[in-house]
Amino acid sequence: MSKFIHLHVHSHFSLLDGLSKIDDILDRAEELKMDAIALTDHGVIYGAVEFYEKAKKRGIKPILGCEIYEALKSMDEKKSKEDSRRSHLLLLIKNEKGYNNLVKIITEAHLRGFYYKPRIDLELLKKHSEGLIGLSACLQGRIPQLLLAGKIQEAEELALKYQDIFGKGNFFLEIQPHFNLEDQIKSNKLIIELSKKTGIPLVATNDSHYCRKDDAEAQDILMLINTGADKNDRERLSMKGDDFSLKSEEEMIESFKDVPEAIENTLKIRDLCNFEMKLGEIKLPKFDVPEGKTNDEYLRELCIQGINKKYKVDEQELENYKKGNKEVKDEKLKEIIDRMEYELNVISKTGFSDYFLIVQDFVNWAKSNRIVVGPGRGSAGGSIVAYLTNITNVDPLKYNLYFQRFLNPDRISPPDIDLDFTDKRRDEVINYVAEKYGRNRVAQIITFGTMAARAAIRDVGRALDYEYSYCDKIAKMIPVGFNLQESLERVPEFRSLYETDERAEKLVDLALKIEGCARHASTHACGVVISKFPLDNLVPLQHPTQDENAIVTQYEMHAIENMGLLKMDFLGLKNLTTIEETLKRIYAVRGNNLDIEKIPLDDKKTFDLLKKGDCIALFQLESDGMRRYLKQLKPTEIDDIIAMVALYRPGPMQHIPDYIKGKHNQKEIRYIHPKLKPILESTYGIPLYQEQIMRIAQEMAGFTLAEADILRKAIGKKIEKLLMEQKEKFVKGMKENQISEKIAEEIWHWIEPFARYSFNKSHAACYAIIAYETAYLKANYPVEYMAAVLTSEGSDVERIALLIEECNKMKLEVLPPDINESFSNFSVVPNKNQIRFGLTAIKNVGYNIVEQIIDERKKNGPFISIQDFMSRVNGKVLNKKSLESLIKAGVFDNLEERNKILHNLEKLLQWSKDDKRIRESGQKGLFSSMPTHNHINLESAEAINEYDKLNWEKELLGLYISGHPLEKHKEMLNNMTTPIKKINTDLGTYIPRSPFERYILQGEVVTIGGIISSIKKIITKKGQVMMFVKVEDLTDRIEVVVFPSMIEKNPEVFKENKIISITGRTDVKDGSPKIIANEIEEILES
Repeated sequence: MSKFIHLHVHSHFSLLDGLSKIDDILDRAEELKMDAIALTDHGVIYGAVEFYEKAKKRGIKPILGCEIYEALKSMDEKKSKEDSRRSHLLLLIKNEKGYNNLVKIITEAHLRGFYYKPRIDLELLKKHSEGLIGLSACLQGRIPQLLLAGKIQEAEELALKYQDIFGKGNFFLEIQPHFNLEDQIKSNKLIIELSKKTGIPLVATNDSHYCRKDDAEAQDILMLINTGADKNDRERLSMKGDDFSLKSEEEMIESFKDVPEAIENTLKIRDLCNFEMKLGEIKLPKFDVPEGKTNDEYLRELCIQGINKKYKVDEQELENYKKGNKEVKDEKLKEIIDRMEYELNVISKTGFSDYFLIVQDFVNWAKSNRIVVGPGRGSAGGSIVAYLTNITNVDPLKYNLYFQRFLNPDRISPPDIDLDFTDKRRDEVINYVAEKYGRNRVAQIITFGTMAARAAIRDVGRALDYEYSYCDKIAKMIPVGFNLQESLERVPEFRSLYETDERAEKLVDLALKIEGCARHASTHACGVVISKFPLDNLVPLQHPTQDENAIVTQYEMHAIENMGLLKMDFLGLKNLTTIEETLKRIYAVRGNNLDIEKIPLDDKKTFDLLKKGDCIALFQLESDGMRRYLKQLKPTEIDDIIAMVALYRPGPMQHIPDYIKGKHNQKEIRYIHPKLKPILESTYGIPLYQEQIMRIAQEMAGFTLAEADILRKAIGKKIEKLLMEQKEKFVKGMKENQISEKIAEEIWHWIEPFARYSFNKSHAACYAIIAYETAYLKANYPVEYMAAVLTSEGSDVERIALLIEECNKMKLEVLPPDINESFSNFSVVPNKNQIRFGLTAIKNVGYNIVEQIIDERKKNGPFISIQDFMSRVNGKVLNKKSLESLIKAGVFDNLEERNKILHNLEKLLQWSKDDKRIRESGQKGLFSSMPTHNHINLESAEAINEYDKLNWEKELLGLYISGHPLEKHKEMLNNMTTPIKKINTDLGTYIPRSPFERYILQGEVVTIGGIISSIKKIITKKGQVMMFVKVEDLTDRIEVVVFPSMIEKNPEVFKENKIISITGRTDVKDGSPKIIANEIEEILES
């Protein structure tokens, strides 16, 4: 039995100054043989669920609490510097009421009282003190501060007030053993005297911010990183003055041997704190159904309505079924109803009818408001109930998808329906849900950025004042995805430096301690919680640092799920925004109200496009490797796209050539047992999908589909004990089905590696449908689709340049931006294969100025001159930089020559100011008919030369619009170099080759000529510069790899926009042709 326990403990969730991770705290508690320990982070309880669960598993009693900030006056006062002053107060939870009250206190502190820190006041504390124990906190507590200021009477009155608020026996005066701090010694003495005078009991704590004494330096480094302070600054925030570790009970007893009751009271408090957190209890919100119906009945009614909408069936038979006639003769209808009734039965038994009703409600609301919703995601595609209620758009019967992969009746856990919405309208759906269920019951979910290995090395090095190049070199030795310990064990160069360089050893040792620490809190990209009860009864809430209007939970995603709350992923998918924007353009230009969910899945134009690999800007299909494989595969049905989505990943990618050969009958498919043929025939003998593994287990080994799902998980997660159990069951089941043990063993060993990276077919089908939809739009509505794609890329000039290149290949003309023709986004020119550049795609031109330009043009017609433009557009919004960018990009070319406007820029801006001033003052000329301001005469200027003009376009638009710098070198390039397009075509595709045509081969030496469009530099392990240079000619672009020795020969040539010739060896990496440079020289103007 412990003689002392720690009640004042900070973890890394005290984001400014806590070092210890939850496991470290519990490891230390076990080491010290303490049977209980508290967690009391600053102003938050981020780690409460993790701490509670892990402590319980170790047999340690978890005591939850928080060191809150108390405003010196009212928490609502937020005006002066005085209002930012606050003190600390420690709160510990005794019971469930105490937990509810602490959650409310923390939520109010963040949502109402936040001013530099989340603050409360005594009024709030009085309302929510039941079930809580109060401690007077560290030297930053209000009582110690008053005592140290000599305000003894005020401190006594406050202590008695706290005791009155919490109740006798529930408030303690804290003393701490930081005897190197003069204020602590003085404070302890005064607090002991106060205790004797008032009878308020003492309690000993250590305000622990790290686990062991030798962690002190790492904790100090963490504070330096978080505050950005100079380690030599004596005034900086630091705790190095004393020991703030988790001390042993012997040390604490020795420190307070004169006041043993302070030690004993830690155990009294332990015994008072008996809160049991209810984890795993599902707290689904209720869905309001029509009067007189249960939720199960209403869900079933919606499903039956869905049969009529989704399938062509005998309507009379369906009507009879609705009336109670269970005998169904139509085989297709019977299959649908049997599957539906099975799923509804499982959903009802597991209590998830409300879940499905909630999801279908907001999905159907989104669709009715013309928000494009993805066809599904993950295993939800395996549910016919989800399909019939319009949650998904994937027919599980058509694609042989399994419900048990989604909701397993033998392993009851909440289903997980993740949904994709257009990224620009996702918030509308979240807002709808918040309005429907109550804003106090819906919130987004917090997430934490943690200190990764490379960042830890760089940040610790910065705090230690090590030179950046040294730290950067060490950080780059760490492979992507490796932590520091793995790097020490598996990277010889990293380990050798650690063992031979004292500075590196110190750097790595400190980085090891801070690696994984929470660095900042932010909003989870898609997680939303919907609660049955007001959230501030269950989880603390706060505003994310980036948005004072949004609300997030203080518990992260896994903690929310463990609390039994409904967590949903509302994902924003840019490709769905592109689809939505395309549909708008189709309607605006053609008057065609296209329903993307009803397009034919066998469209010839679409499959012709896919066969040619014309997949730039297509969801999931754009990469060079995927395009190359699609050319070989020549897909003819949606199943081919589903297969490619599943195969094009590390691991299964090796089977793509076999799949292609199977498709074209170029290989003999052999099966270990005849029963495998009907299961694997559609994927040419390859067990590609998890559903196929499940079906093998079901049909050949006698597993139920629920049991087969457990087998799938066991293989996928490589759980050895469970794997052996499943193997034994699998082989035994096959033997009972008259399959020999030898064959059964052979099948097991054959499918096991496949099962490890087999893919969820439901997810592959959902994403293949989005891929197909984008391909359909590109093939059938190319102008509208490419305009939408260009718009979606916003300010990514390099990406826009690639897409415009694709437009050129598609014979679509992209017109330059024009002040009277361009809109905010890329727009379709009606009845022509033309797209007009959008004004917001111009670098340095913001949305507000563009919106004003377009509004003014709509109200008062086109601009007739530059003066007309300057007089009609608000000068406050139009700054010099934006105007300069508009001029250089050529938007005024139809009004005035670019250089002439630039030459007169200052005059125009001054004229605009004067014009505005005159208008605002109401001045008029001598006669009322005279204009308010004189006409401006622009000084003449020499027209801009072609070179500068093109460079401006490249800089601001990402590409050359009015011409190309290589045009004047066209003849020389044709005679002396190999076109880049030929190199890319010959090396990047596998097509039947004519014996009479010359092809470029991998490893062949070629010469190309072109312009440098971008340069990416990296530092090699030897500290030398190496470059990846993008070069484009008049036909295409290619990446050129330039090693350090080449750079040393001619460093001046490596600049963007230089025209060069390169001789080098061709290579192919990850399906992309490249050139390894041997010689580079600049092509000078002739």
